[in-house]
Amino acid sequence: MSGSNSSSLFPGFFILNGVPGLEAAHIWISLPFCFMYIIAVMGNCGLIYLIIHEEALHRPMYYFLALLSFTDISWCTTTIPKMLCIFWFNLKEIGFNACLAQMFFVHMLTGMESGMLMLMALDRYVAICYPLRYATILTNPVIAKAGFATLMRCVMLIIPFSLLTKQLPYCRGNFIPHTYCDHMSVAKVSCGKVKVNTVYGLLAALLIGGFDIFCISVSYTMILRAVVSLSSADARHKAFSTCTSHICAIVITYGPALFSIFTHRFGGKNIPHHVHIIIANLYLMLPPTLNPIVYGVKTRQIQEGVFKLFFRKENILVMK
Repeated sequence: MSGSNSSSLFPGFFILNGVPGLEAAHIWISLPFCFMYIIAVMGNCGLIYLIIHEEALHRPMYYFLALLSFTDISWCTTTIPKMLCIFWFNLKEIGFNACLAQMFFVHMLTGMESGMLMLMALDRYVAICYPLRYATILTNPVIAKAGFATLMRCVMLIIPFSLLTKQLPYCRGNFIPHTYCDHMSVAKVSCGKVKVNTVYGLLAALLIGGFDIFCISVSYTMILRAVVSLSSADARHKAFSTCTSHICAIVITYGPALFSIFTHRFGGKNIPHHVHIIIANLYLMLPPTLNPIVYGVKTRQIQEGVFKLFFRKENILVMK
């Protein structure tokens, strides 16, 4: 089947065009994304390793951070390797079912990223507002159940994306002007009615992102009230400083997402399509790349854990 065959209602594969209009610059575009991907994988794997091996980090806050790091690695791995194959080797084909699978994991892990930030906000709320009950409220079983519930929420809400997209007829060809299989990018290739896809996409975004942002906002409102009520300025600073890393992670994650949504809704005709594609890829890459750096710079316990880890290895080498 050729890429331009428009007679099939069910294509065997799609063609991912990369960044339309910037084909000549694909190699140059790939370099920063490749660099960011290496940093993201190494940084998040390092965080997970550190949290597992350092007993001082065996606390709810760092368990949630480990789950966030695992989500980040999975999130960028669903898209970046394929994007680099497009840019470096011109391997633009992706099977129909593989495209649907990539779509599912991209959106499911996007929801998991949001869900983990919401759980971490609740963790900070309990730590600051109920410090004496922190260890009894956020036990290991509670953390495991919260993580599993967040995963199942995302899975159940994102599965319909693939089912709805699979039922559409594809008689306009199989070219997707994107670097990965996004729900609406695939649906727009169809010659069928995509109103249900559009409405359900907005509904899923509200049930996941909208709900998480609401919970984060309520948590930080309660945290702010608790911090302001503290009599000591040092106590206020110490309490709020435990939230700075998480606040940075929220800005890094939701900032590009909201910017992408607003440019699509209100600047679709004025902003070139290749800018939308690059923003969509940055949205998937910035949080996994920057989160380990932010937590490494802003969190004293992680800095101490890194120091202990390297110092211990140094001692082992000297003894040998």
